[in-house]
Amino acid sequence: MNKPSVSGLVSEGEKNAVYRRIALRLIPFIFICYLFNYLDRVNVGFAKLQMLDALKFSETTYGLGAGIFFIGYVLCGLPSNLALNRFGPRRWIAVMMISWGLLSTCLLFVTTPMHFYVLRLLTGAAEAGFFPGVVLYLSRWFPDARRGRIMALFMSAIPVSGLLGSPFSGWTLSHFAAGSGGLAAWQWMFLIQGIPTVVLGCLAYFLLSDSVAKAQWLSPQERQMVADDLDADARSKPAQTVKASIGAILTSPLIWTLGFIYFCIQSGVYAINFWLPSIIKSLGFSDSMLIGWLSAIPYLLAAVFMLACGRSADLRQERRWHLVVPMLMGAIGLLIAVNFASNPTIALIGLSISTMGALTGLPMFWPMPTAYLSAGVAAGGLAVINSVGQLAGFLSPYIVGWIKDQTGSTDIALYSLAGLIVVGSIVAFRMAGQTAARTAVA
Repeated sequence: MNKPSVSGLVSEGEKNAVYRRIALRLIPFIFICYLFNYLDRVNVGFAKLQMLDALKFSETTYGLGAGIFFIGYVLCGLPSNLALNRFGPRRWIAVMMISWGLLSTCLLFVTTPMHFYVLRLLTGAAEAGFFPGVVLYLSRWFPDARRGRIMALFMSAIPVSGLLGSPFSGWTLSHFAAGSGGLAAWQWMFLIQGIPTVVLGCLAYFLLSDSVAKAQWLSPQERQMVADDLDADARSKPAQTVKASIGAILTSPLIWTLGFIYFCIQSGVYAINFWLPSIIKSLGFSDSMLIGWLSAIPYLLAAVFMLACGRSADLRQERRWHLVVPMLMGAIGLLIAVNFASNPTIALIGLSISTMGALTGLPMFWPMPTAYLSAGVAAGGLAVINSVGQLAGFLSPYIVGWIKDQTGSTDIALYSLAGLIVVGSIVAFRMAGQTAARTAVA
C-alpha cells in the first residue's frame, strides 16, 4: 500500500522554506569546493605569463599541457562517477579533492614538459568525477522545476573563480615577482591555490550528507516531502526505453547529442579561461596586476548574468531560449573581440559578452539532461555527457596555442570556435524544442 503524499499537504510557502534551507546547507560549501576546482583547472592561464619564459616552454607545449588535463578527465569520468554512486558522495568527493589538491600543488616542482604533462594528466583524472557527481548529487535534492537557479548558484563559482582568482593570481605573480623562499611567483601560485583544496576535501567528509534520507538536519516530514517531489519527477518521465547498462549509455544517440552540445559550450568557455589573460595582454597591457583586474571584469558580469538567467528560466519554466541565447552571445562576443582587437575598450566589451554567454550556457544546459535521464541511467549518462564536453578542454587550448605558434595570432582559432558555438546552439534549439517523451532515456 502506497504512503500518502506529504508533498501535497504542504503549502508552497512551506516548500520554498524547506528548499531554501537545503540550499543554504549545501550550496555554499559545494560552491566553495567548485570555486577551487575551477580555479585549479584554469590557473595555468596565469602561470603561463611567467612559467613559459622560466621553463623555456613554447606556446604549443603550454597548449598541450593545459589540454592534456582533460584526457585524464575524460578517461576517468565514467568510472569516477560510478564510484561516487557506489561509495557515496561524502566519501568520494573527499577522496577526489584531497587527491587533486596534492597533485595540483606538485605543479610547482615542474621543470620539463614531461613533468608538466604527467601532472596535468593525473590532476585531470583525480578531478574527473567531481562536477558530474555534484550535478547528480543536486538532482537528488531538488526537483526539476527548481534546478535552473540551483545549478546557476552552484556554477556561478566559475565566474566567481575568475572574478576573485584573476586579481589574486595577478597579485601573486606581482607580489612574488622577485621570488621568495626559493620559489618563483608562478610556483607560489600553485602552492597557495592547491593547499586549501586538500583542507576542503577533509571537511567534505564531515559536512555533506549522502542523501535526503540521511539528512538528520531535516525533520521526517521534510525528508518525506522532498522524496515525494523527486518521486513525482521520476513518474513524469516516460517509460523506460533503454536499459541502464554501460553499453546502452555509450550507444545512446540522446546522450551523444547532449555531449556534443556541451562540447560546443565548453569550447568557448575554455578558450576564454585559458587565453583571457594572454588576449588582454596582447591588447597592450603588460602589468600582471592590471591584467588580473581587467580579467575580472568579464567574470563579474558573467556571475550577475548567470544568476539572473537561472532565476528567469525557473520562473518562466522555459529552457530552450535561456540556453540558446547565452550560447549565441558567446559566439558574438568572440567575433567582436577579434574584429576590434586594435581598440582595447571594444575588445574588452566583446570578451565580456562572450564570457557572460559562454559561462551562462553551462548551468542553463544541465537541467536538460537531468530532466531527460531517469535515475537508472543518470550516474553513467551525466558522466559521459560531461566527458564528451570536456574534450573541448583538451582541443580548444591546444588548437589555439598551435594556431598562435603558426600564425602569430589567435584570430583564426577564435573565429573557428565562434562557428562551433553557433552550430551547437542550433542543435540545442532543435533538441530543446522536442518533447521529453520523444527524447528521454530511462
